[in-house]
Amino acid sequence: MTAAARDDAARPGPGAGPSRSTDASPAPDLAGPPAPAAPLRIAVIGGGPGGLYAAALLKRLDPAREVTVWERNAPEDTFGFGVVLSDETLGGIEHADPTVYRALQDEFVRWDDIDIAHRGRLLTSSGHGFAALGRRRLLEILHARCAELGVRLRFRAEAPPAARLAATHDLVIAADGVHSATREAHADVFRPRITTHRCRYIWLAADFAFDAFRFEIAETEHGVMQLHGYPYEADSSTVIVEMREEVWRAAGFDEMDEQESTSRCAKIFAETLGGRTLRSNRSTWTAFRTVVNARWSHGRVVLLGDAAHTAHFSIGSGTKLAVEDALALAACVEEHPGLDEALAAYEAERRPVVESTQRAAAASLRWFEEIAGHLGQPPRQFAFNLLTRSRRVTHDNLRLRDPVFTGSVERDFGCSPGTPPMFTPFRLRGLTLRNRVVVSPMDQYAAEDGVPNDFHLVHLGARALGGAGLVMTEMVCVSPQGRITPGCTGLYTDEQAAAWGRVTAFVHERAPGTAIGVQLGHSGRKGSTRLMWEGIDEPLPEGNWPVTAASPLPYRPGVNQVPHALDRHGMKGVRDAFVAAARRAAGCGFDLLELHCAHGYLLSGFLSPLTNLRTDAYGGSLENRLRFPLEVFDAVREVWPEERPTTVRISATDWADGGTTAEDAVEIARAFAAHGADALDVSTGQVVADERPEYGRSYQTPYADRIRNALAVPVIAVGAISSWDDVNSLLLAGRADLCALARPHLYDPHWTLHAAAEQGYQGPAAPWPDPYRAGSRPPPTGRTDAPKPRLSLRSRP
Repeated sequence: MTAAARDDAARPGPGAGPSRSTDASPAPDLAGPPAPAAPLRIAVIGGGPGGLYAAALLKRLDPAREVTVWERNAPEDTFGFGVVLSDETLGGIEHADPTVYRALQDEFVRWDDIDIAHRGRLLTSSGHGFAALGRRRLLEILHARCAELGVRLRFRAEAPPAARLAATHDLVIAADGVHSATREAHADVFRPRITTHRCRYIWLAADFAFDAFRFEIAETEHGVMQLHGYPYEADSSTVIVEMREEVWRAAGFDEMDEQESTSRCAKIFAETLGGRTLRSNRSTWTAFRTVVNARWSHGRVVLLGDAAHTAHFSIGSGTKLAVEDALALAACVEEHPGLDEALAAYEAERRPVVESTQRAAAASLRWFEEIAGHLGQPPRQFAFNLLTRSRRVTHDNLRLRDPVFTGSVERDFGCSPGTPPMFTPFRLRGLTLRNRVVVSPMDQYAAEDGVPNDFHLVHLGARALGGAGLVMTEMVCVSPQGRITPGCTGLYTDEQAAAWGRVTAFVHERAPGTAIGVQLGHSGRKGSTRLMWEGIDEPLPEGNWPVTAASPLPYRPGVNQVPHALDRHGMKGVRDAFVAAARRAAGCGFDLLELHCAHGYLLSGFLSPLTNLRTDAYGGSLENRLRFPLEVFDAVREVWPEERPTTVRISATDWADGGTTAEDAVEIARAFAAHGADALDVSTGQVVADERPEYGRSYQTPYADRIRNALAVPVIAVGAISSWDDVNSLLLAGRADLCALARPHLYDPHWTLHAAAEQGYQGPAAPWPDPYRAGSRPPPTGRTDAPKPRLSLRSRP
């Protein structure tokens, strides 16, 4: 039974135990006295939408509860102007409290279009569906509902500290915002991690209504500035102006007062505003802060909304997340008999949703931070890139929303009618790939003495039959000392070369049109370790061989070997080993050669300042750190056939302080491209053991995007790309030229053929082998894109 169907009769609240203490003295921690009998006494710190809505829901579900909200500001005070809510959030509100839902429905301004103005062009994408209203009006609706239900609203009142409230209340909800005093007072419990970002922004308003969500880019003498605008009333729009910190300072905004900033922004975007002025509301320039907490609750105190988490405004998520927190918290308190269980369930339910939203918001935030790098794209591709920046809106999703706009982007890209972007050919030097899918290098650890065997033939052959445009070998080691494990393959003997020739011959004969590439590498300090499933990066129990590196730094001190630092003689030996392996690879018939300069292996170890501490000509500056990898590349390129392409895999960030930065990665890519690399295979990390990657869907692709658009060189994107929709989206947005997938090809060797079948494509870019043709049409399956269930308050079990 939903909350809408329940009556408002009092019912026992969660928890059981001795009577409530009446001692108002401060508690030693957040736990307070033992849990009391019902009804609950609830304190809410902060009168924003999340706190107010949580108060209203908890009071509605049990009118006997005593609920008090403390708000430091007056009822009419608010910051910002309009707020946007999604249909999913509105569905939850409708189920939880129809009274609030009806009041919101009467106020909402709705629109479907997104306008993107860029370099004199205005492009419109339709079918998006937004609903917004004024923040002040939202608060008025929630104030009225709280008053109607009997919630005590204490305005112009600083809330007592959470620890003190926990001594006299059964539940304390800290909805006190991004600068939460509760969170900071108990940082040892909640363990917040707060990141301040690189742009400044200001919330303003215009006294007219945009007829769409508006993105406007202004290229000024000081740098790029952008406007985010949307209507929230029949005659009013929110206007957010944002720019990089250095642009903000160069334009003099750091020395302007509120009125001067407002007037200057109106002049910069005068055409968009039709010459109208802007107004402010205690508006200040702010750098966005991403808030992440290790815990959301302790004892009787729970964080809600911006106090617990923030997500960048460019995906319109702050109020939405806070309201959804309130819905989930009220439901969990209602459903669970004990407060500890309720708060644990609340966090378990909300954290995955919030973390997913934060990943999307972080992708959007970074895109706007780097917007200058995208401005040179063709107009429609730029617009598509902007629309898909968070990775939540994808090619397939946008094609359903607005097939006309998406079709125009596809035509600009070069798609033939009925051909998905991933099945357009791509040329690298003398090699034309029939589609944009790459089977990423994946170490199999199945060789003996470096010789590939029947396992490698079946493994790579199956993936070649599976339809990918390019199949890459695992890292093939150039010497016995350059192996990662005893199970790694090599190309340092004629026997190994003959075995690899058997693999390439099978691919060329049985999967014509599929190219096969070899990745050459040397393990460096990460060598002489066990097979992955026996203990990744763990040293061998016996039979270890000595390892070498740029500097004598073990991968994990006290665990892995201390490597020998290569001298000039040793470096020459390594270079010669790469050359000999490249000659053998050419003789084997490989179509493409990739030099492995990533993931902390030998050449990567020269590039990173964390692993290269040399004081000679091969250490210090980035130019010096590049010297040896470039020497190896030049020597390999010299013996590799002219018509066959070479690529280089790099780690574009070390995910560690003091390591390779995104800016460094652009310069590394620039150097290899200048030396003749035909494409950069852009990966990240695995350079140092104490890295902190920001995992998530397609999480490495922004680095490929940056290199591609900064240098106009082809890139291969990798990193948690799992769906054909992701591939199409990345290609159309101009973030990558090829997409490499690893685990999806372990799960499904025929991933590319299945992607073609699922998209209804039967063209030459994904041909089914004749023996498999009978299986080229997928069996009927259930839909995977059905709407998600709306949030609701469920009945007590």
